[in-house]
Amino acid sequence: MSAGLVPLLVLAGIALLIALWVAGMYNGLVRVRNACDESWADIDTELRRRYDLIPNLIETVKGYATHERDVFERVIQARNAAVANTGSPASQAKDENALVGGLRQLFALAENYPDLKANQNFVKLQEELANTEDRLQRSRRFYNANVRDLNNRLEVFPSNIIAQMFAFHAREYFEIEDEAVRQAPAVKF
Repeated sequence: MSAGLVPLLVLAGIALLIALWVAGMYNGLVRVRNACDESWADIDTELRRRYDLIPNLIETVKGYATHERDVFERVIQARNAAVANTGSPASQAKDENALVGGLRQLFALAENYPDLKANQNFVKLQEELANTEDRLQRSRRFYNANVRDLNNRLEVFPSNIIAQMFAFHAREYFEIEDEAVRQAPAVKF
């Protein structure tokens, strides 16, 4: 080997190590970003499940409380707004706050109808909704943990350099503002 070839091999080795390091950082960022996308899809699935349960719940209550039309309409409007929302997690959370508030009114209304509280369809729908709320809460925590991991990688050195080079962006947490709304709707009858 010639003396001029050794420095070139050392430089090539260093360049290869840097390229491997950049590729590893990039792949790590892609994995965390994909985990955020997947966990948001889990939230979306649970929200859709909740949206599908609500019309059945309303129809069951309507049979007993026909004169409470304004409560039904508010819940339906809140549901439709939440279903149509495909915006950011903050935007989605705003619509979810309105929907949960409407559901609380619906359940409060149901308290005035003892026959409704004993109706098996109503009880089953309540249980399904409570199970869905539990799964939704788990999905929210999983999503927010993935967002935290992504946002941390975007802010810490040296991965922040790679993230800026490849235009990775921070994600929003899916947070509900009102502490009372953070809890599943009361479905005790």
